[in-house]
Amino acid sequence: MRGLILIILFFASSFTNSIGGQKFVNEFLSIGVGARAQAMSGSVVASTSDATASYWNPANLTSINKPMQLNAMHANWFGGIANYDFASLAFRMKGGKSFGSLSLIRMGIDNLPNTLNLIGPDNSLNFDRIITFSAADYALLLSFATKKNDNLDIGGSLKIINRSIGSFATAWGFGADLGIRYKMGNFILAAQGRDITTTFTSWNFNLNKEEKEKFLDTGNNVPINSTELTIPRVITGLAYKKSFSSFDVLAEANVHLSTDGRASGLISNRNFIAEPSFGIEFGVLEKVFIRGGVGNIQRVINLSSENKIIDFQPNVGLGLVLGRLRVDYALANVGNVSGVLTSHIFSLALDFKEKK
Repeated sequence: MRGLILIILFFASSFTNSIGGQKFVNEFLSIGVGARAQAMSGSVVASTSDATASYWNPANLTSINKPMQLNAMHANWFGGIANYDFASLAFRMKGGKSFGSLSLIRMGIDNLPNTLNLIGPDNSLNFDRIITFSAADYALLLSFATKKNDNLDIGGSLKIINRSIGSFATAWGFGADLGIRYKMGNFILAAQGRDITTTFTSWNFNLNKEEKEKFLDTGNNVPINSTELTIPRVITGLAYKKSFSSFDVLAEANVHLSTDGRASGLISNRNFIAEPSFGIEFGVLEKVFIRGGVGNIQRVINLSSENKIIDFQPNVGLGLVLGRLRVDYALANVGNVSGVLTSHIFSLALDFKEKK
């Protein structure tokens, strides 16, 4: 228990000492992976137990009860505008108390038209000059987790980030996450520190003279090389699981704590924000699962009355276990309640057999 307190204090120190970072950097890493997690609105920091733990809380990798697991996800986000993909391979290390994983995240918007050369030197339009490009973000996660005892697990992830906008710009970034989980009977207490080292992302722009002139002629600023800093964030989670004769019930609440001070936060001021989310899962015979969650809870301005109202995003999902294969589906933003476009998320998890 003393180790748990020390790690939480380390999280708090990294959190309170973060200054000089931007509010919205590498936001593709804030969306979340896995259909189960999305169905529960990301409220899985304490309860996730598969290879997606490399993202949500690397300490939870120790919950995988097979020697190896492959997990993959595909999602059409923002009404099909962007493709979001995730793949992870988690494996048990020698001794049985530690796990490692290799994960890859990609978010991309493909076939974007490049219209810089649409208008020729004689001011004529030539659509044959239009070419397409992709804006893609990648993150490679190298994760490790170990069991300190029967109740306490700790883990961490090293993140390598690559972002590109066609041939115009590229960026590289590096950061680290740290996770912890403590079990107390039917309760699970967990915390994850994201970007605890402050993630650095450096941009390099590759515009030729003609392209720079196009930017200036159209009233745009020519982008310059820069470095972005992602400030640390702490996510705490409390889960409760109860098993009955033929079904299980799991409920979890998470709170995201950061210092970006967005005015839309449910609990916020100029330098602090707390964003809660809630999820629940019903399992029947450990084969069929029904899930739901509420997240993205924030205060927005009602344009008709100019008063702030509470906005939220409800998600639902299903899960089915077919032997060593698990299939999950999530529908984000049920009924288009929030401003986020409806999205469909699918994921698969495959367990490998123990060696005889």
